[in-house]
Amino acid sequence: MEIRPRQIVAFGGGGFSMEWGNTLLDDFVLGLSGKERPKVCFLPTASGDADHYVVRFYRAFPASSCEPSHISLFRRETGVGDPRAHLLAQDLIYVGGGSLVSLLGTWRAHGIDDALKEAWEAGVILCGGSAGALCWFSHTLSGFHEGPAREVDGLGLLPWSCAVHYHEEDGRREGFLDAVGNTMPAGYGAGDSAAMHFVGTDLAEVVSSKPGARASFVAPGAQGVTVEHELPVRYLGTPAVQIVPVPEAVAA
Repeated sequence: MEIRPRQIVAFGGGGFSMEWGNTLLDDFVLGLSGKERPKVCFLPTASGDADHYVVRFYRAFPASSCEPSHISLFRRETGVGDPRAHLLAQDLIYVGGGSLVSLLGTWRAHGIDDALKEAWEAGVILCGGSAGALCWFSHTLSGFHEGPAREVDGLGLLPWSCAVHYHEEDGRREGFLDAVGNTMPAGYGAGDSAAMHFVGTDLAEVVSSKPGARASFVAPGAQGVTVEHELPVRYLGTPAVQIVPVPEAVAA
């Protein structure tokens, strides 16, 4: 029997919903499966199962590269016969962005939270961006609705806190720094285009779909001072080759 590691890839922001045409993060999570045509299930719950979001998923994950599917919880028909069995049969589960509070409440009402934990423990890769990243952590700072970001308890598969759009949204980094050490445990802040790859509950690496993307580890420090460590980030693309003109003396 194949033993697969537990893996979660949490995007600070990016993937097909935010970076159309830039497939680096989506290709990365597909590649983790090691399958030529992995089974990929999309959960658009946080958007209320928005039709346009589902359409974009199928365009980004065509049948030529994988076996795509989705589960709708806001429709009379889920799209699959048995959501739990379907999730357990996947190689990759991709969670879309939107309202984290709505996502968690809906999952818990349908038992999807337990099914996702079971799938993760069985080695199904879990990933997603924004709300689809926050949901895996024990503590999160969510700012989907107007007003300041607020603390929301996630599923707790990863025993860390998390904030996304960390450098891009006003107040997100400052709010996270303030929360860690006061009401939240140590954790990770990820900016757009950065993705944190966890194996088990430990961070294996941070990758990015754009040069300059950033992520940080934030922990309580001495005398109530929060300490922030910027993490190394591996860019997934091939840097452009810079053509340097040959000096005339050399060319001659």
